[in-house]
Amino acid sequence: MKVWDNFLTDRDKLVFGSAGYDVKGGFGKRPAVLVVDVNYAFCGHIKEPILDSVQTWRNSCGEDAWEAIPYIQKLLGAAREQRVPIFYSTGIDRRSDGFDAGGWRRKNSRSGEKKGIPGFGGNEIVREIAPQSSDIVIEKLKPSPFHGTPLLGFLTDLGIDTLLICGTTTSGCVRASVIDAFSYNFNVGIVEECTFDRGQASHAINLFDMNAKYADVIKTEEAVSYLLQTEQGLHDHKIAFPADSSNVTV
Repeated sequence: MKVWDNFLTDRDKLVFGSAGYDVKGGFGKRPAVLVVDVNYAFCGHIKEPILDSVQTWRNSCGEDAWEAIPYIQKLLGAAREQRVPIFYSTGIDRRSDGFDAGGWRRKNSRSGEKKGIPGFGGNEIVREIAPQSSDIVIEKLKPSPFHGTPLLGFLTDLGIDTLLICGTTTSGCVRASVIDAFSYNFNVGIVEECTFDRGQASHAINLFDMNAKYADVIKTEEAVSYLLQTEQGLHDHKIAFPADSSNVTV
């Protein structure tokens, strides 16, 4: 049973099946991992119910974020073992006048808040999956890490043909990342347990829709197995991978 099955009508199931969607697209031989916005602004600084977490961190996905962290660690562990490039995206600290917030200011009544917890930056990637020296962090102002950033150039330089994408939110920045990656003709996988949203229905329906049209939604186990079957060290001539690539455990 898929996470989205309870949210689909009988008509939805018939229409998408009859229209030929939901075919497995498959992956290539030169993957990279993209971890989207797994920072304290979207996770909160501790694991707590989402309705508590959003009082401090308005964008928090609450406990669902922290339940995803161990799975992200497993995914990153496999990528580091194979010396597969890892990209992270996160936000940029905005101007004090809010000018660079753009459309975000129009769609949230709390967009001007400066709340948080001392010692935890909102755009800081959660320390349990903190980037290592070989990883590349993409800072962005818009939902997609492709928009106005050097991400596509880096992927092209490395000859990447497949992106395994995870993070948050499924319906927002992850979806924007997936659609842009699809539009640039990358093979795309979404690692289900490593992906989360503040809305349960949004999470499920967007996974369904992206799996139908743009990407393969796969389990962490399948993603790890795929990574471990790829050629190790393809990018050693370009990226200096650390000798110790272990991950902190939760």
